[in-house]
Amino acid sequence: MGKLQRATSVLTTVALALTLAACTDDRPTAEDAAGTLAEGLARLDVGQSAFTAAQPAEVTAQLAAITEGFAPEPPQVTVAGVEETGEDTATATLEYAWDLDATDEDWTYTTTADLTRVEDAWQAAWDPGVFVPDLLPEEKLTLTRVPGDRGDITGANGAIIVTQRPVVRVGIDKTLVPEAQQAASARALATLLELDPAGYEEQVTTAGAEAFVVALVLRDDATRTVTDAQIDAVPGALRQADTLELAPTRTFARELLGGVGEATAELVEQSDGAIRAGDTTGLAGLQLQHNSRLAGTPGLSVDAVPVGDAPTAPRNLFTTAPVDGEDLATTLDPRLQALGEEVLADEPSASSIVAIRPSTGEILAAANGPGSEGLQTALLGQYPPGSTFKIATSLALLRTGFTPETPTECSEEVVVDGRTFTNASTYPARFVGTIPLLETFAQSCNTGFIAARDEISQAELESAAADLGIGVEASIGTPAFFGSVPAEAEGTAHAAAMIGQGDVLVSPLSLATMAASVGAGARVTPTLLAPGESTALDPGSESAASSQQPTDDATAPSATAGASPTAAPSDPAEPSAFTAAESATLKTLMGAVVAQGGVQLLRDVPGAPVLAKTGTAEFGSETPPRTHAWVVALQGDLAVAVFVEEGELGSTSGGPLMQAFLTGAAT
Repeated sequence: MGKLQRATSVLTTVALALTLAACTDDRPTAEDAAGTLAEGLARLDVGQSAFTAAQPAEVTAQLAAITEGFAPEPPQVTVAGVEETGEDTATATLEYAWDLDATDEDWTYTTTADLTRVEDAWQAAWDPGVFVPDLLPEEKLTLTRVPGDRGDITGANGAIIVTQRPVVRVGIDKTLVPEAQQAASARALATLLELDPAGYEEQVTTAGAEAFVVALVLRDDATRTVTDAQIDAVPGALRQADTLELAPTRTFARELLGGVGEATAELVEQSDGAIRAGDTTGLAGLQLQHNSRLAGTPGLSVDAVPVGDAPTAPRNLFTTAPVDGEDLATTLDPRLQALGEEVLADEPSASSIVAIRPSTGEILAAANGPGSEGLQTALLGQYPPGSTFKIATSLALLRTGFTPETPTECSEEVVVDGRTFTNASTYPARFVGTIPLLETFAQSCNTGFIAARDEISQAELESAAADLGIGVEASIGTPAFFGSVPAEAEGTAHAAAMIGQGDVLVSPLSLATMAASVGAGARVTPTLLAPGESTALDPGSESAASSQQPTDDATAPSATAGASPTAAPSDPAEPSAFTAAESATLKTLMGAVVAQGGVQLLRDVPGAPVLAKTGTAEFGSETPPRTHAWVVALQGDLAVAVFVEEGELGSTSGGPLMQAFLTGAAT
């Protein structure tokens, strides 16, 4: 080939390459623009997109206004397809998916966006219908959770404990009274309802001009003392009939059951999305701890609502049906629970009565007195048990060969490593000296038990207590303290543990469990929920239960209390070595307490013979020290623990309460 031919060939090749390059369109595509728009809509920030008749910042501001307070997360937005409608026009189809709650049902829909290429850039035609079908510029989205019917809480034999009961909401309707009269009306209504006049006046005056400011929610039954006429006499006062999930009375098991009301900010935060602002939810106790079961699953309503004075009416865009809650079945015996609260009604200090059925472990009553001030003393209190713990100490001694007839040395005092232990000031002098274990137990001789401390190790004492249920964890469907006994202790610590002092801690529940184990002849595992009920607590409910209270007298305050155990709890899977023969001997010892010991007043209780043990535990630094008073008792298939935080002796403070409870239970 000649030079001229070669040069011509090269020029032809270069020209062809330039022609091909000129035909390749590397400008942004409609698909690129649709993808960028979808990504921006999913972020609620379309700053990377261009629009035919709006600035990106304006569209982003519209998206913020449309979705303000609407959902916890923005939607997922994907491009379903892009169709070219002309040389420089296209239509993008966008798919939306909103995850509005914890269910699998999402709000899904499609919209279209018209795209136009202007000077090599694709621009989208914007209106709110690109975001939500047919949404108008003067509309925004609202999300309403529609609760289902809340489940009831039932007791033994299906008895209804908590259910919908009538209430009346009382407050000032600011539209019914002139502004100049509103403050005076607020103070008058607060005085009538025995509320803080200044505080309620401030609520009324700072509320909106058309607000109905609820002062109190009253049970609308025979217990209501404020009459309709008294309320109506206050200018601007309004009564609204309603229903609430309530127990039979204001005080009935309120620390255990809790209340129902509008979710607080703290509960919303701790629920990990399960509870939303504005929800009606359990506020404490079982109502909170099992809220997901009782409340069911709320339905949803998504609506387009007008903004400001826009003439459009609200339009429903999406709904899901609520799922009603399920009942929660407990083992509480309503009669015994009410009886326990009645017996404790006049006790000024913290107090409780816990009753268990030994044959089943069912908790029949967990009553707290008014002196507990809303704290869950019955299940979460942590106190030294005093001489009631001698039941466990006696079991440990029996395992070393002791019998009720074994001699013990009951002296006036005993000194251990420089610490002097004595008996109660009322201890009978005639029982000082060498006396059998039965009498030592019946008269509750501290020095007699401490004198036998070298017969059993602390580990053996802890093991005996665990075989009776003390320190053994159980899942009962609500937080509880089951007791704590150190596995290691020497000297004065071991001596104190022999008589239920030192680092030994129990709750009224754990002592009732101990008594029930003696009654059953085997370690009892307490239970509060009926067979088949899940005892698992809702996430976050245990930590939240103590801090939030309703602000009405229909669902009164409730709180929990309790500190961490001082010793690791025993493994509930560890089998108990407690035998029927050991149970029989312990029953003999407990029978002697009633026959000839400190609670002879229980001899006249109707029904089966009562077996019991008293206890007095010192606490504080005063001289003389303050004392807790305890009594545990068995009568037939009933085990009961009575506790008084600021008592005298177990026999004098707890004995009459136990007598009243057992007598009431028998009639």
